[in-house]
Amino acid sequence: MILKFRMLSDENDNFVRDFEVDPMMKLSEFHDFIIRSIGYDDCMASFFTADEEWQRCREFTLMDMGDTGYEGEDAPLPMSKTSLAEIIVADYTRLIYLFDMFAERAFYIELVGSAEPNPDLSYPRVAFENAPVPDQYDPDAVDSNAGSIFEEMMDDFGGFDGDSDGYGDGDDEW
Repeated sequence: MILKFRMLSDENDNFVRDFEVDPMMKLSEFHDFIIRSIGYDDCMASFFTADEEWQRCREFTLMDMGDTGYEGEDAPLPMSKTSLAEIIVADYTRLIYLFDMFAERAFYIELVGSAEPNPDLSYPRVAFENAPVPDQYDPDAVDSNAGSIFEEMMDDFGGFDGDSDGYGDGDDEW
């Protein structure tokens, strides 16, 4: 089985990366793959499981924090000891990938599907990409292609004001 994850950024609405990965991949390997695939320098990072409202839940750190004084469910776990399958089995399909701890910059990753592996492809792989990656060090660096994909799609309907059949006047019942 191969898992398909979609990664988005709140810094660029056009930025999308779809990854296809083995579910047994450790989070540390997923981190390495993400860094390589987007061309970032190696960095300190954490994954967090996230709930339906993208609130952070459990933290997974790149470095094993050892005895941090935390115990129980709130203790950060090392990425190297946790697989993607373990996250999914625990009923989490969303991850927050915090790549800039000081500025709290992150990517938002969601499980969007699974499939049988294609024998002609090697995994992990980037299955789809759109728009440039946000600058790793400068959150204010804006690429000229960084507009909203929603706005681009709506430009196709630029002059639409409804028609003479009364659509859009607020009196219609469905």
